[in-house]
Amino acid sequence: MTAPGNGAGPPRLRLVVATANRDKAAEIAAILDAELGLSVELVSRPSQLADVEETGATLEDNARLKAQALLEATGMASVADDTGLEVAALGGGPGVYSSRYAGEHASYADNVAKLVSALEEAGAKTPEERAARFRTVVVGRFPGGREIVAEGVVEGAIALHPRGSAGFGYDPVFAPCGGDGRTFAEMTAGEKNALSHRGRAFRAFAVGLRSAGP
Repeated sequence: MTAPGNGAGPPRLRLVVATANRDKAAEIAAILDAELGLSVELVSRPSQLADVEETGATLEDNARLKAQALLEATGMASVADDTGLEVAALGGGPGVYSSRYAGEHASYADNVAKLVSALEEAGAKTPEERAARFRTVVVGRFPGGREIVAEGVVEGAIALHPRGSAGFGYDPVFAPCGGDGRTFAEMTAGEKNALSHRGRAFRAFAVGLRSAGP
């Protein structure tokens, strides 16, 4: 998994990506490949490394835990992210627990079903009542102690029912502002990345990389 350079020389920087989620890793690679314009190689997390327990109280805490653990295990610059879906009618939940909303080993479909059911129980029917936002925090950790933190947010609403077959996670029920009423799962990858929380977060991270230099 690489974001290729411009052919002018060897990669300027190698970054180990903390996620073992193939869907997310592919999305990150596509975003950085389209955005960076500098030589960066993305390296998959070594398969023998176990998942880091997400014990942080915030998305930034969890992203930092994962990035730091990977840096210590590999000695290489690392990047990790954590994403939360924050639904107003659910008091901002599931938030930091989004990936395990329906349990530690929940599938995408399990989490979506629980979310739809929770909003039905809350009596939330209109887009205003089902207002939500996706938030991603990215943390890059580097040998020597340097750190880059970036955030991306997209506002939207939860659809009454899942729609579309693309994407992953909560994409079938999240309709972002600026998306013509479509859910992320009804968009192409390029359309989603242009609007999404993860796209915005990693574009901000790319700006941080450029500013920091080699």
